[in-house]
Amino acid sequence: MDQPDYTPARMLDTPSGARLALHEWSAVGPCRAILQINHGLAEHGGRYGRFARFMAERGVHVVAPDHRGHGQTTAQDGGPARFADEGGWDKLIDDVRALNTDLRTRHRNVPLILFGHSMGGLITLNAIQRHPDLMDGAAIWNSNPFLGANAPLMKAILFLESLFVGRNGPSHIIRALTFKAWNNRFPDKRNDSDWLSRDNAETDAFQDDPLCGFAASVSLWRDFIGGAQEAVRPASLSDLRRDLPIDLVGGTEDPATFGGKATRQLHRHLEKHGFTHVSCRVLEGFRHETLNELGRENEMNRFAEWFERAIQR
Repeated sequence: MDQPDYTPARMLDTPSGARLALHEWSAVGPCRAILQINHGLAEHGGRYGRFARFMAERGVHVVAPDHRGHGQTTAQDGGPARFADEGGWDKLIDDVRALNTDLRTRHRNVPLILFGHSMGGLITLNAIQRHPDLMDGAAIWNSNPFLGANAPLMKAILFLESLFVGRNGPSHIIRALTFKAWNNRFPDKRNDSDWLSRDNAETDAFQDDPLCGFAASVSLWRDFIGGAQEAVRPASLSDLRRDLPIDLVGGTEDPATFGGKATRQLHRHLEKHGFTHVSCRVLEGFRHETLNELGRENEMNRFAEWFERAIQR
């Protein structure tokens, strides 16, 4: 099976020292809005082409960067499967801000929505918390910031692993406790990625993609845990306007969000802190990658309707 062409549309040098590979789809007709996508862990922005083309046909300019440590992005102080030597999560969020500034300069006076899947949902949460002026709405899909008691356990495991592989070596234990354990919950699994979707063609494509499925480094997981913990601190929400449109999506068969329980928990968390325009859907039978699941067309159409309401506020 031939691999799709994931050649970036352009590169963007950021103040944090990253050279972001940007996958970009121009709006069909006049640009009415911007959709900035944050992808998940161990994948890349090029995988969002179908969704991006769908939105571009509706007059939306779409950009999905490869984040630090992923895809074809490089960084002065980073490398494959890691964000940076120090302060990796901070630099990751700075990159999101830099791309936002670039997009708003190129496409003036149009609204911008930030979209994040899985790890990208945490990135989106942190980005809007640190930079409340960043967007006009946020979509957070298949994401779980509620690590709770698992966070100190994961940190202890990572500390022990670092003694053997270093901070930039792969964390095989956390990979086994997450991706591999999640996949083992499905007795009908065909490959290591079937927890992502019931669509065999999509999981096969993920398996065949050399830019996907790698073992993240000890340092990347440490950064990830810090980002998740920051995302759910009440103080982190203090500067966000309470009428910000937020769209949450999960799946009942998504092990990364405990069958969508984390999605509903995030909904309650936001409503508890006064957010008034939060939509939440947990989709029956859906696994982790909503955009690559069977039935994705309905969810893309529903998102387009939410998007229209969000950009008109």
